[in-house]
This record gives sequence, C-alpha cells and structure tokens, in this order.
Amino acid sequence: MELTEVYETGRGAVRWTSVGTGSPVVLMHGTPFSSYVWRDIAAGLSDHHTVYLWDMLGYGRSDKPEDVSLGTQQEVFTGLLGHWGLDRPAVVAHDFGGAVALRTALLDGVPYDRLALVDAVSLRPWGSEFFRLVRDNAEVFAALPPHLHEALVRRYISTACHREMPGEVLDALTAPWLGEAGQPAFYRQIAQADERYTREVEDRYGELGCPVVVAWGREDRWLPAEHADRLAALIPGARQAWIADAGHLVQQDAPGRLMGIIAGFLS
Repeated sequence: MELTEVYETGRGAVRWTSVGTGSPVVLMHGTPFSSYVWRDIAAGLSDHHTVYLWDMLGYGRSDKPEDVSLGTQQEVFTGLLGHWGLDRPAVVAHDFGGAVALRTALLDGVPYDRLALVDAVSLRPWGSEFFRLVRDNAEVFAALPPHLHEALVRRYISTACHREMPGEVLDALTAPWLGEAGQPAFYRQIAQADERYTREVEDRYGELGCPVVVAWGREDRWLPAEHADRLAALIPGARQAWIADAGHLVQQDAPGRLMGIIAGFLS
C-alpha cells in the first residue's frame, strides 16, 4: 500500500495512508520494520474498518532525522492522532510500536477503544543479543563498508521470522536501511533504544482503561514468550493469544492466524 499522505512534525515528514471504511484502527510497526509488515492485515481489516498505516519517524519512507527515540515517536503519534481527528481509536501495535502506544495512553492520556499488543516491547530487558550488542557499539557498526552492512541487516531481519522469509519481503524490509541516509539511520535508531522509555511506564500498565489482548508468537527469539506472560499479568483483564509456529514477525509467519485474533478482538 502506498503511503500517499504526509504529516509534517517539525522534526521531519511522516508518511501515512488510510484504507477502508468503518470504525478506526491504527496499525503500528516496530523496529527495524515499517508499515509494510501490516500489508496483509490492513487489507483484511479494511472491509469493516478505516485502517490507518504510517511509517514512524526514521523508518520506511518517512524522514530520517537525528532524534528517533521512543519519546519522540510518542510525541509524533499523539500529534498524528490529532491530525487524523481520531477519538478513541482501536490500536494494534507490534514490537516497539507497543511501547509507543503504551506511553501515549499512559503519559499523554490518549484513550483507546481497545489495544492489541503483538510481541510488544513493554518490559525490561528487551531486544535480542545482537540488538544490545549494536546498541552498545553503534559507532563501530556504522563504519562498516556498505556491502557488509547490507549483509548484516538482511541476516538480522531474517531472524525475526520462524519460517524462511521470502526474498522479496526481505528486500522490501532491508531497502530503507541502505545508502548514504539509510545506513547511519539503522544504527541511530538502535543506539537510541533506551530502556528507560519502558521503565517510565511499566508500573502503570494496570491503569489501562480499555480491553487489551496480548498476542505472541510461540517461537519468538527476539522477545521470548515469558514477556507475554509478565505483560498480561500486569494488565487487569488482559487476554492472551498464542500463535504457534510463529516468530517475532508474526505478520509474516502467520498472517491468517493473527488476522483472526485481531478481527475477533475488534468485533
């Protein structure tokens, strides 16, 4: 789906689009992905919902400024919801999109109709071993020759799936991180992934005032299943939904099963 609209944030341009008609649903991606990961889910939901897709600042087709921290993403998301004129939308958030959605609700007081957290960054410690290695040595990795950088990014992204990732999907997810602007942006967003952004809200998850489902790939190697148990236990009334034979990028491994969970939850 082409992101045909532009939202100017003051920090850079965010690309977005909306499809379908009906009650609003916002789909949020994580790192190092983009709205592309939601393409199948968005198409399925658009029969009954107006689906909003966007590339976070520093990701996909949006601008790649210096500050792409979770605090900045929260500020942008709150502004974007106002720009869209949405009041109590449903939000479906994957990976660190989950942290952004949680911070927006708890720190900015933005109400949601309901919230689906999919393999969500939410509790410390988070990030794979490779992610933490790069975060602690970002300047060294940023100096890699372009061909080695591309090989590293492709291999890293491929580990988000439990199944083999198709070449065209891997190409699409890798492309934004290549070239003169993309390579430093890849390491920048990892370097700014400070766990204080979840520490600030971890003790407040019990304050969420909307229905919540915690959906998780059983074979997630980036954020193990124990994170799902801990997160659901902190949110009163939260429902857990397990997705068998799926890794961290469940949208790719099991789009049909994830679609069923989300559609049922929204209805």
